[in-house]
Formats: sequence, structure tokens, C-alpha cells
Amino acid sequence: MAPSAVRVKICGLTRPADVEAAVAAGAAYVGFVFFPPSPRSVFPEAARALAVEVPAGVAKVALTVDADDAELGAVLDRVPVDMLQLHGGESPARVTEIRARFGLPVMKAVGLREAADLPALDAYAAVADQLLVDAKPPAGAELPGGNGLAFDWRLLAGRRWTRPWMLAGGLSAENVAEAVRLTGARQVDVSSGVERAPGEKDPVRIRAFLDAVAEVAA
Repeated sequence: MAPSAVRVKICGLTRPADVEAAVAAGAAYVGFVFFPPSPRSVFPEAARALAVEVPAGVAKVALTVDADDAELGAVLDRVPVDMLQLHGGESPARVTEIRARFGLPVMKAVGLREAADLPALDAYAAVADQLLVDAKPPAGAELPGGNGLAFDWRLLAGRRWTRPWMLAGGLSAENVAEAVRLTGARQVDVSSGVERAPGEKDPVRIRAFLDAVAEVAA
């Protein structure tokens, strides 16, 4: 059975027009990337200008990768966000430490490629506020996410965790309905799947993605 509602996160926003398009289309979350190797990375001051325009009720998420306390503090001192997304190799202990130090909910990304990767989800569900289930990047990849890759969604069929979770990895308007049906996801995350170029979102693709989610969730 399809879920009654599926919430959408549009990640990797870099321009005011992209934030406006995501909000207008009905995104529940907007994500800002603070990882310089990514083409979607933004500096804290630029992200602040974007974040202050996000209306109440839409969650603002800061994505970081193996950031230390000083780096996290530099972002959070400037950018009014509602949640941290940890997308690196942060251990469960580090997730616990960040939650306690900064007082924000934490979403931990976990990469999947095969069934052997699934136990990590249970470990992080014990310490994070939410999970983000993404495709594990190829060996040697520079980016831990945002690679436009999907994994075998059947790995998640029938599985549930004690925390809310979000599906990511290679999603687009063309495949999100199938992904939701196979996994039972109630939240989905998209970045490259709604872009016309890396870091440049396409409002038409954003709307098409949200429309596809709305149809499967109806």
C-alpha cells in the first residue's frame, strides 16, 4: 500500500530562484551543502541569505561531511538551520556528540549497495533523529552523495526502523513512484534529479518531481 503522504527534500540549493521553486512546489525540506568538493556547495554567508527566505514550516537542513566542531560552528553561527545532515563517515559516537553539542536534530546518511550494508542503519537509528538511506558511492568517488546513483530498492522492502527515514540516490520524476512503492518510503530526497546542470535546479523538474510524488501518495 502506498503511504498516505510522502515528504520531499530538495537538496543542494544554491540560488534564490531554486529555493523559491522548491518551496512553491511543496517541498517539506530544503538542503544546503557545506562541502567544498561538491558543485552544490555554498559558503555560510550565501546560505544565510537563502535560508532567511525560507518560510516557516519548511525545514532547513545543513549537509556536512566529516566536519569538525569548528567547521560546524562556523556554519551554525551564520545560517539558521533546523537540522544537521551528516553525510560522511561519522561514527555513531560522533553523531551522539554532535547532537549533544549543537542541540539540533541530526539526520545521518547511510550508503547501501548490498544486504551487508543494512546493519549500519540499525546502529545509526539508535543515535540519530532521522536516517537518510542513499546509494553507496563507487570506490574512489570524491563525493559521498549527490552522484545520481540508485541502489537496489528491494533491499528496503518491508524494513522499518525506530526513526523516520528518507530515501535518496538517483531519484527523478520518472522513477520516484516505483521507488516509493518498493520501499514504502514516506520521505524522499532529490538533488541531481531536478537539475539542468550541477548546482543549478530546474523549476520544471522540481514541479514534475513533486507532482510524481503526489500521485503515488494519493
